[in-house]
Amino acid sequence: MYNILKKYKLTSLHLMVVVLGLTGVFGKLISLSAIHLVWYRMGIAFISIAIFLAFKKQLFSVSKKDFLGLLGVGALVTFHWLCFFESIKVSTVSVAVVCLATSSLFSALIEPFFFKRKFLFYEVIMGVVVVVALAFIMGTETKYFWGYFYGIMAALLATLFTLFNAKYINKVGAAKITMIEMLSGVIIISCILFFQQDYTVFTTKISVTDLTYLILLGTLCTAMVFVWLTEIMRHITPYSLIMAINLEPVYSIIFALIIFGDNELMSSSFYLGSCVIIGIVFLDGYLKNRQ
Repeated sequence: MYNILKKYKLTSLHLMVVVLGLTGVFGKLISLSAIHLVWYRMGIAFISIAIFLAFKKQLFSVSKKDFLGLLGVGALVTFHWLCFFESIKVSTVSVAVVCLATSSLFSALIEPFFFKRKFLFYEVIMGVVVVVALAFIMGTETKYFWGYFYGIMAALLATLFTLFNAKYINKVGAAKITMIEMLSGVIIISCILFFQQDYTVFTTKISVTDLTYLILLGTLCTAMVFVWLTEIMRHITPYSLIMAINLEPVYSIIFALIIFGDNELMSSSFYLGSCVIIGIVFLDGYLKNRQ
């Protein structure tokens, strides 16, 4: 399979991004609450990647210090996904993925402090444009206020865990990073559920439909994509990777419109503002590549 990936690397990359675009759709199709959905997703992904690493005999080659650090990063990943899927549950897939695209704004604000570099003028300008576009969208779609709130929180948390992951990517393989972070999520959510005395995730039998979607979400859209991404990164430029992944919100919106129809249809103002935000994300990637 890897030989096929190498031969058709760019096609494989865009196919991976298409699969990522299904994440929000599965989140809407699954009838479980956001916290139960994330618990199952992270549990299935953890088991899948652990089996993969055990097969490659790389399961236990992480230092204790890195392991504990990645458990901490996993907490950010966990709350990111809780916010992302809660945004989908209380609004629409389109709202959630467009809010997630604002992570470029948070990156522009946080990266200078995190990496001790100067603010870039164009990042500040693009950040202002993103805020104006988002405010314009929210002003026309006020009924989805909480969807925007959770979506923006998901974007902030996505930026934070991406920055912290950057500290480990050269020391620990991407598959191991993901496996440990998935384990962290299972532990954290289990503790939350025990504290709330909510044992239904352990005692309630879920439907065959939900289980099917969860398996696809946990294996195809999580575990497989991360392993697949690791291999593809060896054969393409970072710019190609960034540009392709920026298409994820576009694919998600298209899939949601096809599958959910009128329930997912938003106002023309929403799509206008969304085009501005997604366009800024692409421009940011282009300018960073030129630098």
